[in-house]
Amino acid sequence: MSRLRPAKHEAIMAGGLEVFARDGFARASIDAIATASGVSTRTIYKHFADKPAVFAAVIVDSAGRVAEAEIALIDRHLSPVETAEEVESALRAFALDWLDDAGDWLAGIPHATAHRALIGQVRAEAGHLGTDVIAEWWQAGAGRVRAELSRIFAGWAEAGLLRIADAERAAVHFSRLVSALPGPPASPVSVTERAAWIAEGVAVFVRGHQP
Repeated sequence: MSRLRPAKHEAIMAGGLEVFARDGFARASIDAIATASGVSTRTIYKHFADKPAVFAAVIVDSAGRVAEAEIALIDRHLSPVETAEEVESALRAFALDWLDDAGDWLAGIPHATAHRALIGQVRAEAGHLGTDVIAEWWQAGAGRVRAELSRIFAGWAEAGLLRIADAERAAVHFSRLVSALPGPPASPVSVTERAAWIAEGVAVFVRGHQP
């Protein structure tokens, strides 16, 4: 297949994100994606074999874009930390930026809502996408973010700011602690309560890894 011009590729990725997030994989159509992208169906079929191929490209592209924004948050909040006294407040500020008031990831990141809808679609269609596509999606997005958070934690451990034997495991534990919420999924939580849950999750993490 010939190579897409960057502008058309971006248009198809944006249109595909909009349609898959709105309609889901099963109901989405190439015609709808073409309309949302401002290109012809012929252009899409010229560069993608079928709808699953478009979906695979969209989820990898979206994951990469969101990961860049998440890594920027990590860099802004956590890279400047130099002393043990700064750790807890930096982690708390990062988590408050990383999560919204409902405990959903990617607070304030462009197209975060659409991306979360895509994550649901990936889980639903995992059996049809194949392990290679799932692995590429993971490495483009969540895997990169986890690796960056692990790198920060490993650096803090080397500097003696925290006691961490396995930085990747610590990154997973941190993510679970700060995203914990009371009640069933999608329950309303006030801004104050959300901040309190984050603060307590961070405090548990820090206490568990104190030197």
